[in-house]
Amino acid sequence: MVPRPDHGETSYKGSGRLAGRKALITGGDSGIGRAAAIAYAREGADVAIGYLPFEESDALEVIGLIREAGRKAVAISGDIRDQAFCEGMVETAVRELGGLDILVNNAGAQQAVVDLADLTAEQFDTTFKTNVYAPFWITKAALPHLKPGSTIIITASVQAFNPSPVLFDYSQTKAANVAFAKSLAKQLGPKGIRVNAVAPGPFWTALQPSGGQTPDRLVTFGTETPLGRPGQPAEIAPLYVTLASAEASYSSGQVFGASGGTGVD
Repeated sequence: MVPRPDHGETSYKGSGRLAGRKALITGGDSGIGRAAAIAYAREGADVAIGYLPFEESDALEVIGLIREAGRKAVAISGDIRDQAFCEGMVETAVRELGGLDILVNNAGAQQAVVDLADLTAEQFDTTFKTNVYAPFWITKAALPHLKPGSTIIITASVQAFNPSPVLFDYSQTKAANVAFAKSLAKQLGPKGIRVNAVAPGPFWTALQPSGGQTPDRLVTFGTETPLGRPGQPAEIAPLYVTLASAEASYSSGQVFGASGGTGVD
């Protein structure tokens, strides 16, 4: 990508806010997931990342950065549209990390389609399997391992509140992600497990130039915000750190936005 996104590779400095924690992050090879993985490691957490097999080179870079921070790193490749893989990924993370107390459901599928007539059933299915089914499967598999004090974070989007006409399927899944956090937080609160959603605005990640935006919208991506630019993944990673830390011990069932001044609704 040109310019290359800033995931905090050289800028993020940790302060031990997640010391001793064990995290699984889906989509941890690039974009917001990559930034969160780097930040978690530098805050003292051991980190497992899930990613698609063709993203191996990016994933290995992240694994190297986690290890440079002195933390255990686990790479798990596969397709989260497959329930069996989702369940196996959780079991591998728990086994290799020695437990699990932070789950970040971040991996997502986004493909812009201008006309509903051109939106195929295959794409609609892929979007929902990746963005809605997978977090359900992964979270259900993780719950037996999560103890009081654990936290679950799901990456939603401003698209849940202000959907774009070219992201018909994606926007619906992001609205489902918001409901995921609000409903599950009520169910798991009595068990001492917090659940929150993050709703990013326009962030400069690989999702955008790989079909997440139409070519004409890509040229001006993020310039419509009051800050006049897209966000960098490194700018939202601290939010994922805060939500995973004890500092957010009374925050659950909430949606936290980062959208350059536009708000989440």
